[in-house]
Amino acid sequence: MIEIKEYRGHIRNWEDLCGILNIDKKLSREERENEILKKAYETWDCDMADHLYGMFAFALWDTDEEKLICIRDQFGTKPFYYYVTADGNLLYGTMIRSIMSQEGFVKELNRDALQLYMSLTYTAGEDTFFKGVKKLMPGCCLTWQNGKMEIKRYWKPEFKPDNSKDLSAWADEIHTVMKQMMKEIKTPDETAYSFLSGGVDSSYVLAMSDAQTAGCCGYDDERFDESGMAAETAKLLNREFSRCVITPEQYFSTVPYVMYNMEQPLGDASAIAFTIGCLETAKHTKLCYSGEGSDEFFGGYNMYRNAERYGDNLKNFYVGNTNIMKEEEKQKILKYYNPDVLPINLVKNIYEETEGLDPLTKMSDVDIQIWLEGDIYLNVDKMSTAAGLEIRMPLTDRRIFDIASRMPSEYKVNAEQNKVAFRTAAAYVLPEEIAFRKKLGFIVPIRIWLADDRYNQDVRRLLSSDTAAEFFDLDEVGKIFDDYIGGNSDNWRKIWTIYTFLVWYEEYFIKR
Repeated sequence: MIEIKEYRGHIRNWEDLCGILNIDKKLSREERENEILKKAYETWDCDMADHLYGMFAFALWDTDEEKLICIRDQFGTKPFYYYVTADGNLLYGTMIRSIMSQEGFVKELNRDALQLYMSLTYTAGEDTFFKGVKKLMPGCCLTWQNGKMEIKRYWKPEFKPDNSKDLSAWADEIHTVMKQMMKEIKTPDETAYSFLSGGVDSSYVLAMSDAQTAGCCGYDDERFDESGMAAETAKLLNREFSRCVITPEQYFSTVPYVMYNMEQPLGDASAIAFTIGCLETAKHTKLCYSGEGSDEFFGGYNMYRNAERYGDNLKNFYVGNTNIMKEEEKQKILKYYNPDVLPINLVKNIYEETEGLDPLTKMSDVDIQIWLEGDIYLNVDKMSTAAGLEIRMPLTDRRIFDIASRMPSEYKVNAEQNKVAFRTAAAYVLPEEIAFRKKLGFIVPIRIWLADDRYNQDVRRLLSSDTAAEFFDLDEVGKIFDDYIGGNSDNWRKIWTIYTFLVWYEEYFIKR
């Protein structure tokens, strides 16, 4: 007998699986997905994840064999954590707080995580900020039987360029798969909103979906406000549009809420804006689409266009989308520094896996395995869950990745454009000025707000606090902050990364 111990997610190909596994399609979503997991394990054992499309993390208990089976999806869209107690018991769950509440858990800070965080601004790799609490990494299956744990990697990104197709053929394939997936993304009785920025990803998802309402966050400062472009797209597609204006007061007051519900510190400033967007959207719906995934798959970041010039040197420095502090600077700032804890160590195995492939593919693979899991998907999952909102990401799908894994880099980026084939596919349903609009990113006016004494009082408080003195050389931190206030706006990310850690630490080690 199989028991469901933990499950979070959405199985997209449930209808096909019900037919294969002889499950009543009329069951409720919860009932049918539970039955799918049970019967899929009985049929395919730990290979069951190869048959599931969607977002998932779960734990099954096999009562006959007295064995626990825990599986996380291929890209890590849903989190899963585990912890072995001093007396040898396994604690596990999709939330760290659920593990913390169980008998045998001992709360201790993992200081090495802070050292990595100061460069990456997120928690990368299997270790977390809580000593002993580990992530089950994407594409992995954990089994626990007779007090022994085994972790196997059932899937990893693999790239095999196919040079037999031209641009239009790749765009056709993307669009064909998109049409197929959008039929699966929800059932007819569900009603969904769609997040919409000024970019091609969310615009393409909206155009291909039946969502009748799109939402966007904006600011009073037009330099950072994409909502006007989003409104134009919604009007063009004949969808309703709602705009949430974020004020600096609201932004800063939301930071503790975010760090608590994130369970790990996250120095991505867009996470605060995303959270406010989730809270606003949850007032109107419980289901929303979002466009994460295609940038990493199809070459969406502007820096990818420089990949060739880096050549083989990539493996010496590229650790993902963010790398804001070098080791020399961290040695000055941190009270505790471990010379063996280096960001580059997190990606050595990835470079070994991509040996012989072109630089763009190597950069993409690092971001798929490290950045997406540690930052983007963590943010989407934690903040939507806290708001009571379910977010589904159509572009994060193995079938979409399969196309990207076969696509030569020349159809991903060129000297003038990124995501070339993807944008070409989007242009089938969007005007070219939207499909080929320059990527802006989810921008936030934080580099301006952070220097404003009307809003940064809590930042100043924490940077000079006893808590900060426990981890940082306050004089060195003060120099960075003064340099930022003095006009070096590039330093805002360093200040923000230190601040978000301190907020998170207060939430988990001082207040609770």
